Amino acid sequence: MEEYDVLIIGAGPIGMACAIEARRAGLSYIIVEKGALVNSLYNYPVFMTFFSTSQRLEIGGVPFVSINPKPNRNEAVEYYRRVAEKFSLNLHLFERVDQVEKNADGNFEVQTSKTRYRSRYVIISTGFYDIPVMMNIPGESLPKVTHYYKDPHLYAFQNVVVVGANNSAIDAALETYRKGANVTLVIRGGEIGSYVKYWVRPDIENRIAAGEIKVYFQSELTSIEETAVHLKTPDGDLSIPNDFVIAMTGYQPDFEMLNRLGVRRTDDQRPAYNPETMETNMEGLYLAGVVCGGMDTHKWYIENSRVHAEQIFADINNKKTYQ
Repeated sequence: MEEYDVLIIGAGPIGMACAIEARRAGLSYIIVEKGALVNSLYNYPVFMTFFSTSQRLEIGGVPFVSINPKPNRNEAVEYYRRVAEKFSLNLHLFERVDQVEKNADGNFEVQTSKTRYRSRYVIISTGFYDIPVMMNIPGESLPKVTHYYKDPHLYAFQNVVVVGANNSAIDAALETYRKGANVTLVIRGGEIGSYVKYWVRPDIENRIAAGEIKVYFQSELTSIEETAVHLKTPDGDLSIPNDFVIAMTGYQPDFEMLNRLGVRRTDDQRPAYNPETMETNMEGLYLAGVVCGGMDTHKWYIENSRVHAEQIFADINNKKTYQ
């Protein structure tokens, strides 16, 4: 069984930042990731542009140079790969964590899809992009329905319904429209989401005002069929022709894993942790990144959770001093 001081679950930007801090602290570590490096970013839409500047996405003190004021998904994926190379990070990719148990001696044993590890500390930095929030309606499992939007070309000249009001939905609606799709937006609320990027909002509002993208506010899908979808709207139920459904209904952390580990959750379902140290109710088990927000996936981003790595290792170093 391989032994490390720190085992990090998740090879996203924040998991990588934790590994860099472990390296700087002289601690042995391993990152275990069930998918590719920065798997969530890899699954972002190909042409996605970040809200923030490249400087705010930097980790490890490595400059992120972008040709645009705001970098895109492809630039970010390449940047984080180069960071992993620079620090020679100890990465085990495409290896799923199945179980984490704490022994009587205070150490953790971690069972993965490939082997077992022992570590003194465990950091969960799993993000939230792997588990979509389902609509739970008939037909949602049809092949024409996706909760992940990648490239607009697939939808050229098709009848497309996009579900959602925030950035991922609005980007999908605009990009597929510009590839010739007949786009209908279905939004539960009464307006475009408040988190939509400020340079995108006028574009979608103008397309809606011009009738180029149809929108149903205060509406929701009730069922999906091969050639149509059914909606509940303020004006009654209706059916419209449909070839594809892009359901940008949001994502959630892996609550099942947190429950298995015994991580307590607050009344609003956020995992409980010390905001100064990022340690959970289980000593030696830490949270980092967007997983800390629970269902509030707009609370933590790369930009404002990079500091979690420093907080965690300040606490670990403090514990080492008194051991």
